[in-house]
Amino acid sequence: MAPGPSGLRITRALARCSDGRSETALDPDLRAFVSDLVRPYGLPLREDLLREGAGHSYEELAAGLLREALAEDQPVDLLILAFDTPDVRPGAPSSLALSRSVPGGPLAFAICDQGTAAAFTALRLAAEHQRTGACRRAVVVLAEQTALHYEPSEPVALPQRHAAVVLVCEEAPGPGLAVRQFPGAPAPSAPEQAAPEQAAPAPSLPEQAVRARAEELGPGVDVVLDGGFDPEQAPPAQPFTGLWERLAEHLPRWRARERPVLLAGYDRRLGVLSMLTLP
Repeated sequence: MAPGPSGLRITRALARCSDGRSETALDPDLRAFVSDLVRPYGLPLREDLLREGAGHSYEELAAGLLREALAEDQPVDLLILAFDTPDVRPGAPSSLALSRSVPGGPLAFAICDQGTAAAFTALRLAAEHQRTGACRRAVVVLAEQTALHYEPSEPVALPQRHAAVVLVCEEAPGPGLAVRQFPGAPAPSAPEQAAPEQAAPAPSLPEQAVRARAEELGPGVDVVLDGGFDPEQAPPAQPFTGLWERLAEHLPRWRARERPVLLAGYDRRLGVLSMLTLP
């Protein structure tokens, strides 16, 4: 959990979906890498996807957005790439490759294996880095691509299209973004799991926490949720970037209204509740 608001604000947000594939998805090294990855767990490869070269590299998805979001006189101190679906370029870190698409030669790294919570973690770490005094401008890149080159041990939601979102975060006077994360939050119950005398299940702890946080922020707070809270809802078309695509679409309007916005995500598989407050 973050100690409080930072001095970092999301000033620009761009989102883009893409079709097609990357030629890196045909690289023989991808098959070797995935084979080594799944062999200890006995998971079969998706030979059909490997043969057709399905998938898109995160460097190619996001590089153009970064150049569009930042001018040459806007150096970046920190770049964080966050994703859930694995990249198709195992030979080199895409976060380092993307750092060459922005001015300033930033510190760059990636966050994964946190499900949908990874996007919130990236923003939390950017805010923490700003508190050290070493970061006036950070860029968070969120990406997902449609191809999983092995059979998972349990069903997972995959995106319908390749997508990338770029969040430019800059130091500004006054309170900035604040991220709170709560591991071990129990999943909401489906209606059929409710007690017979109940018409609907009691509100889950994740939902109660979001409601309590909205009340803390005062009246008129815009609350935006991802698809993890409703057990009956079908997986969203873009399970990782969808919430942030909505942020990119609505951020100018939210800024014009000058009232707080609360974005909340719940990763049901990992039991992590995340909340982002934009002043």
